[in-house]
Amino acid sequence: MGNKERAKERREKRRQEISFLRTIPYSDHQRWWSSDTIAVVTGANRGIGFEIAHQFALHGLTVILTSRETKVGEEAAKVLQQGGLNVVFHQLDVVDPFSIELFADWVKQTFGGIDILVNNAGVNFNAGSDNSVEFAEKVICTNYFGTKNMIKTMTPLMRPSASGARIVNVSSRLGRLNGRRNRIGNLSLRQQLEDDDSLSEELIDQTVTSFLEQVKDGSWTSGGWPQVFTDYSLSKLAVNTFTRLMSRVLSDRPEGQKIYINCYCPGWVKTAMTGWAGHTSPEEGADTAVWLAFLPDQFVSGKFFAERREINY
Repeated sequence: MGNKERAKERREKRRQEISFLRTIPYSDHQRWWSSDTIAVVTGANRGIGFEIAHQFALHGLTVILTSRETKVGEEAAKVLQQGGLNVVFHQLDVVDPFSIELFADWVKQTFGGIDILVNNAGVNFNAGSDNSVEFAEKVICTNYFGTKNMIKTMTPLMRPSASGARIVNVSSRLGRLNGRRNRIGNLSLRQQLEDDDSLSEELIDQTVTSFLEQVKDGSWTSGGWPQVFTDYSLSKLAVNTFTRLMSRVLSDRPEGQKIYINCYCPGWVKTAMTGWAGHTSPEEGADTAVWLAFLPDQFVSGKFFAERREINY
């Protein structure tokens, strides 16, 4: 059996294990949430985001489903509402700081605050062996800056609780710092991003800005950037490193006001973003996000997960 076959076999085995785990209900002791728990899911009109919102609502949460486009977002929320689920819709464009501020003001006035934030909104314009950077600025602005601005704006609205508030960032293994086949070639930069003492928001911003500058002058191909889906991979690398950074920033919060932040890779999911070419269903892709948001009595923060297991950055 070759390496690909063995990997496929392992993946299938883990998929079956998780399918079994999903059938086990949370006990009353584990359930820290209720119908008063407010969860926000960005980019939730379809795909993984829609399924995360769906699974939250099935567990009895109040879910705020957001979408850049109002019509498709309202239709998505309506589908869940018709199933008797407590879901409300609000328009949100994570690329637009004013849209984020309007959303935050509405949340504060309507609910007072939130308990769970899932940053799922993202874009990718490459498929198969393509590696165009034509839309690199849009990819970086949506996937990284959009996520970052949501975290900064919504963190003050996260409600105090004994269980702590939860932030989950949907990311990708393509953004791993030390992936064997898809990593930043500049060893010095990689070490700076890996070292918690040197890691800073300015360093992450500078890294993605440097890439975008090279895209504009055409020198990006020799810049030592990730080789597969370069713009998308770098945007997710930025999300991963910002997750680690924010975990450190938030760790000083007192008991009763804790916020736990993690990121995860949903796998290659059959959605519009992958051109329906994935090998994982949206239900399976959403699973680890929901599991992380619900973690009972296990206060994990600043980690990267896939298939309910911690993986290396």
